[in-house]
Amino acid sequence: MPKEHLEIVRRVNAAFNSGDMERILALLHPDFETAVGPDLSPEPDAYRGHDGVRRYFDSFRDAMDQIRFDPVRFREAGAAVVVALRLSAKGRSSGIPVEQHLGQVWTIQDGKAIHVRSYISYRKALEAVGLEEQPANTADA
Repeated sequence: MPKEHLEIVRRVNAAFNSGDMERILALLHPDFETAVGPDLSPEPDAYRGHDGVRRYFDSFRDAMDQIRFDPVRFREAGAAVVVALRLSAKGRSSGIPVEQHLGQVWTIQDGKAIHVRSYISYRKALEAVGLEEQPANTADA
């Protein structure tokens, strides 16, 4: 995995946490795609392009406050980057804190993130690219 791919994924997560939509979109390819499946959300949906990213964040912010995307581990998978991620937020109306641990597989094209697929665990994300989980201090960036 080129170091710049890892750095792009780190910058995307930092941009997500900033809430600055222009900063987020500057790091995403115009053809960016992602989907939130039924195993991760009661409201599954697909999001395409910059308009899709705006729609994703608008819907998320309607329900949640203090949204954070905190990568915990990174692993190379050929041209992809596999990430163990902790997603945390607070219910907008309830104030109840929520935390979800998941895995993601990021694809980079032309220096921008073009695709991310999320899984119910880091292990599942690794399996999706044909890898097995290793201890945190080996093979992770």
